[in-house]
Amino acid sequence: MVLTMKPAWIAVLCVLMAARLSVSLEEDTELAEQDGKERCARWMRGVPGTPGFDGIPGQDGRDGREGEKGDNGEPGPKGPNGEPGEAGDEGPAGKRGFPGNPGLKGESGEGSFPYRSAFSMGLTGKTSSASRAPIRFTKAFYNEQHHYDDISGKFRCAIPGIYYFTYHLTINGKETKVAMFKNGQTVAFTLDQFHNGNLDQASGGVILNLSAGDEVWLQLYDDVFDAGIYADTNNDSTFTGFLLTPKILSNPTDNRRR
Repeated sequence: MVLTMKPAWIAVLCVLMAARLSVSLEEDTELAEQDGKERCARWMRGVPGTPGFDGIPGQDGRDGREGEKGDNGEPGPKGPNGEPGEAGDEGPAGKRGFPGNPGLKGESGEGSFPYRSAFSMGLTGKTSSASRAPIRFTKAFYNEQHHYDDISGKFRCAIPGIYYFTYHLTINGKETKVAMFKNGQTVAFTLDQFHNGNLDQASGGVILNLSAGDEVWLQLYDDVFDAGIYADTNNDSTFTGFLLTPKILSNPTDNRRR
């Protein structure tokens, strides 16, 4: 600001000095006229005085008008990542999507053979008249696990659980009373009163809760009745049983017969 104001002050000083010189000339003229002397054309001027000191700097000017808004600058470098914010509230469930494509077929699982138990046996001829022994069914329709023993005529439980047993017997020639036994105790029996000239059918069924080692079989119920049970190529007498629900416990000793 000082540099810009200095020439102005010099100009003002020059004007003041010129005005003062003009006043001095006028005074000299007046004095010459008073003295009766003529103004000398060759009159020499005085030596210029010493320039004065610089004046005091002026006050700051008013602020200029606000300029036009400049163009946006280039984006700065990416700053560091901030700390993760708190999890927001769970949003509403979206619309159900379309079903996906079927997956690949999985590998075969472990077989459930230890939990299978079933048999279906039949007679091959007429039974014996022994009433104190199990009826032996020796014709096997199904006995894959060999839980039915065709030598003793008994089913022996290997897998504890709920079993269903049924029998269908062809009766010919004699009245027959057949019972189903469990461990030597009667659980069901059938009495067929035979009529001459006919073939009768005696049947029964029962659901039993068995423990490991329990035995189930069929035999004649009373000595009074002779065996009229038989089978041929056109008629069967069958004894069937199978596991409905296994009862496998964590402690093997709990599977013992009670």
